[in-house]
Amino acid sequence: MDTAKKFKPKTILLWEKVVGHLEAHRIVKLFPSAKVRLIKNQRYSPPPEVSTGKALIQGKRILMIGQTSSFVGNFDGNLGDNIRCCPYHKLVPISNGCPYYCSYCYLGFVYRKYSPFIKININYDMMFRQIQKALESSQGKISFNMGEMLDSLALDHITNLTTSLVPFFSNFQNAYLMLLTKSNNIDNLLAVEPNQNIVVSWSINPESICKRYEVGTASMAERIEAAKKCQEHGYRIRFRIDPGIIYQNWKTGYAELIQKLLISTNPENITLGMLRLLPGHKQVIKQAYGDDMQNLCLSNFVKGASDKKSRFPIEQRIEFYSFIIDTIRSFDKNISISLCRESPEIWSVFKDRCIFKKCNCVNW
Repeated sequence: MDTAKKFKPKTILLWEKVVGHLEAHRIVKLFPSAKVRLIKNQRYSPPPEVSTGKALIQGKRILMIGQTSSFVGNFDGNLGDNIRCCPYHKLVPISNGCPYYCSYCYLGFVYRKYSPFIKININYDMMFRQIQKALESSQGKISFNMGEMLDSLALDHITNLTTSLVPFFSNFQNAYLMLLTKSNNIDNLLAVEPNQNIVVSWSINPESICKRYEVGTASMAERIEAAKKCQEHGYRIRFRIDPGIIYQNWKTGYAELIQKLLISTNPENITLGMLRLLPGHKQVIKQAYGDDMQNLCLSNFVKGASDKKSRFPIEQRIEFYSFIIDTIRSFDKNISISLCRESPEIWSVFKDRCIFKKCNCVNW
């Protein structure tokens, strides 16, 4: 069950320069039981005796309210010599993570002990100015990905950002907002008029994976139902089966997932990816989530990609993608399928079955 709407921070770190801001006041009032601490700098480090894993977990209930000078970041698609993605702009109004407990999440590892909190940057006027500036310097289509550094919808009932962003993007012919989520927190999306500049995508996995490794997120059925409602309302929808995880009877789980989502919805794209972890991530997982993560950490990972992440062996990835693609094609012969952040060896196998430039994070 999706726990996002029940999110209640234990501590609110309020930057002193936004104390008089109406948005800061509104958010603080939403959580009367939270302890509010006034801070001079937009940084927070837990006591040195707190382990990295424990800091990660505690940070899920620490909310910082502040500002940023950089809402829009340019991703050039370069992840090293042999891993390439399509370029896009990152849109980051909320940083450092989200209230969900996805054990494999790279954000938890990247921020871990040094920025273990969720931060809402409330100077939204600057965000809209930076989006417009990026558009002025571009002659082609621009995708603004609001799912790379955060869950796009998990805290939308707090920020209400989609109620402003959706109509804002309707004003442009070449700007597209890509929303990626594991939530069914779609009330705001359904309350505004949709437009073709908005793409809503769900990261999705079999229910057994959701329950074990994506604690607090919407269930598989809740995500599919949310996607169905958004599509019926008029939004473009996609799915991202990522990270794919090899486990006992995985073929049964993924076949059931694909059947349910393609019977209920008609997505324009399904992008596939497999579990990949940064060095040191396994230790943080064990600290934060305990022995239940042992099987995930014991996967026979190999290195070799230039993004420095460990992955399942090539043979297992080929088997996984082949099965998923065959299953999708048994229901839909025409839907676009792509791969997420894969190596040239994998792309060479699937170059005739997957389309590089038609993936989750960009418009085409």
